[in-house]
Amino acid sequence: MSAVIEKTRFDTKLTKVQKELFEQAAQLGGYRTLTDFVISTAQEKAKAIVEQHQLLLASEKDKEIFFDALMNPPAPGKRLLQAAERYRQVYDQVKS
Repeated sequence: MSAVIEKTRFDTKLTKVQKELFEQAAQLGGYRTLTDFVISTAQEKAKAIVEQHQLLLASEKDKEIFFDALMNPPAPGKRLLQAAERYRQVYDQVKS
């Protein structure tokens, strides 16, 4: 059972200089056709832009989480309180 991939058209107008440049790049890059070159190149660039945007969003979310942790720190747990007490005891012994 094969999946049917729906296709659509994308038309654009280029200057003669742009088309000649793209055709030269397609030929030099070993692409079968100008269309293959344009689709492949545009797809690579689109993926890079989307990935970069997702990283920025993740980075912004990380900043929010970090800032919230600084501004609203959780109360110390039992083990942290015990460790602080042990530290005070050792520090007081060394200081005396």
